[in-house]
Amino acid sequence: MSLSNVFNIAGTGMSAQTTRLNTISSNIANAESVSSSVDQTYRARHPVFATMLQSAQSQTGDRGSLFADQDKAGVGVQVLGVVEDQSTLVPRYEPNHPAADENGYVYYPNVNVVEEMADMISASRSFQTNAEMMNTAKQMMMKVLTLGQ
Repeated sequence: MSLSNVFNIAGTGMSAQTTRLNTISSNIANAESVSSSVDQTYRARHPVFATMLQSAQSQTGDRGSLFADQDKAGVGVQVLGVVEDQSTLVPRYEPNHPAADENGYVYYPNVNVVEEMADMISASRSFQTNAEMMNTAKQMMMKVLTLGQ
């Protein structure tokens, strides 16, 4: 792997963490929204990530299918999509609420704000780590350029 690949890999990581931060902010923003039916209530959303792999060229040529999985090199991460959390919603008996159904219940989203805040901190730190990796790779490339002086 060349040093320039670090920029692409870190860039895909930053993009993935941006998607994660966007879904977290959407979840937190809708944490207290209510509805009178289960079908119309906001459900927490979570991004699904996958590793992007590229076949690495081995020095000795093709070694057969026995080592096929070992000849894969990671080239970043991709967002496969955003899925809705299917855990149960929170029904509350609030008969005076304007959005209450005929039985007096309103339904709150299945968003746990504490978990979302912990995920937000994790995503933010992952984004920062990828940015620092890019900066370190840039500094290393600059050092390489000054070796001949």
